[in-house]
Amino acid sequence: MSKNAEIYEESKLYSPGGVHTSIRNVNPMKVFTKGEGAYIYDAEGNKYIDYQGAFGPIILGHSHPYVNGKVIEAIQRTDLYGVGCTDLEVELARKICKHVPSSEQVLFCNSGSEATYHAIRLSRAVTGRSKLIKFQGCYHGWHDYVARNMLSAWDMIGKRDPGSAGMMDEAIDNTLVCTFNDLDDVERTFRENKGQIASLIVEPIPHNIGCVMPQPGFLEGLRELCSAHGALLIFDEVITGFRHDIGGFQKVAGVTPDLTTMGKAMANGYPIAAVAGKREYMQRFNTYPGGDVWFAGTYNGHAVGTAASIATLELMENEPVHEHIFRLGEKMRSGIRGIHERLGIEAYVAGFGSVWTTYFMTSEPKNYSDLQQNDAELYVAYRKKLIEKGIFKMPMNIKRNHISYSHTDQDIDTTLEIIESVLKELIIKRP
Repeated sequence: MSKNAEIYEESKLYSPGGVHTSIRNVNPMKVFTKGEGAYIYDAEGNKYIDYQGAFGPIILGHSHPYVNGKVIEAIQRTDLYGVGCTDLEVELARKICKHVPSSEQVLFCNSGSEATYHAIRLSRAVTGRSKLIKFQGCYHGWHDYVARNMLSAWDMIGKRDPGSAGMMDEAIDNTLVCTFNDLDDVERTFRENKGQIASLIVEPIPHNIGCVMPQPGFLEGLRELCSAHGALLIFDEVITGFRHDIGGFQKVAGVTPDLTTMGKAMANGYPIAAVAGKREYMQRFNTYPGGDVWFAGTYNGHAVGTAASIATLELMENEPVHEHIFRLGEKMRSGIRGIHERLGIEAYVAGFGSVWTTYFMTSEPKNYSDLQQNDAELYVAYRKKLIEKGIFKMPMNIKRNHISYSHTDQDIDTTLEIIESVLKELIIKRP
C-alpha cells in the first residue's frame, strides 16, 4: 500500500470518509504534507505545480513568508479575548472599506457560508420579506437558505433540487432559482413574487461551475431590477473578491451591490471571511447598539485571520500581485488555445484574470444548462493525467484553476508542455 493510501485508510477509521469537507473525497486520493510557493507535495514526496489553490484562497502562494511572518508576529503578542475590539480588526476593516466600493462598514466572521447566511438574514430584516433569488449552478455555502440547485443533475435543472437531506422545506421553497445571464427570467420572477423578495444573491462570475462570465449589461440589469423592486443586491465575492481586484469584481464591473460577502483570497489561506455593505444596513446588526439582527461568533476577528488578511492586502497594495497573476493567466489561456488549434481539438478556454478552465465544448457557456455540452469524461480524464505528470488540478468536472503570485513563467511553460503531451495521448486513445 502506498503512503498516501495508508494514511487515508487510517483517516477513515476516525472520520466519516476520511476527509473533513465532502468535495475533498476525490480520485486519485492524495495526502498532502507540504505546500511552498506554487508547489504542493504529497506523503510520498511527489511534487506538483498547484493550480487548485485550495479552491482559491492561495493567491500569493503556499506558506507565503510575508504573510506567515505577520501572523507569527501577531500571535506572539495577541490572540483572542472575547470582548472589545483589537487593533488588527480596526486596521483590516479600514483597508476593506477603503478598497471595496460597497463597503461602508464591515464585519468579520470565519467562513464564506457564515458570511452569506448573515447577509441574507440582514436582507430579510431590512425588507421585511422572506424570499430570495439565487442562480442555478451558483454556490453560496452549506446552509439551508442557499443549498439548492447547485451542481444539479441535468434533469433537475430549474426544478426543486435541495442539496442535502435534513433541509427545512420552508427554507428551500423561499429560495427561488433563476438562470444566469437571463434578465428576462429574473424580471419575471420578481413580477410573479411581487413584494415578497428580500434579496438576490449572485456570484458575479459563477466560479463554482468553472468560469462563466456575465454577459454585457447583466450585472447592471440585476442592479436595476433589485432597486426597482425594493430588494437588496448581494454580491457573493467569496471567490472573486481580492482575486480579481483588491476592490473585488464589483470594482472591475462598475456595479455596486448593497451587501458583499468575502473570504478565500482575502487572507491567502488563513481562515477569515467578511460581510460588508451600506452603513444604514450594517448598523441593523446588533454589534451596533440597538441593532436587531443577531451577529456573533467566538472566533470572529481572531488575530491569525486578521493579521494574515492585513498582510495579504498590503502586498496587493505595494506589489504588482494582480498584474503578475493576470499576465500569467492570459499566457496560460492563450497557450492552451494554441495547443488546441495545433491538435485540432474543439474546446473553449474560459477565464478571467488568474482563473481559467478548459471546457471540452465548441462555444462559450452562458449558464449552467449550457455546460451539458461539456465532455465530462474527457474533462476528468484530462485532469487525472495531468496529476500523474505533476500538474495538480481538481479531478472533477467543471472546476476552475487558479494562478498565484508565486507561479513563474517557467511554471506556465512547463504546464503547457505537459498539457500538450497529455492531450495528444488522450486524443490518440479516443475513437
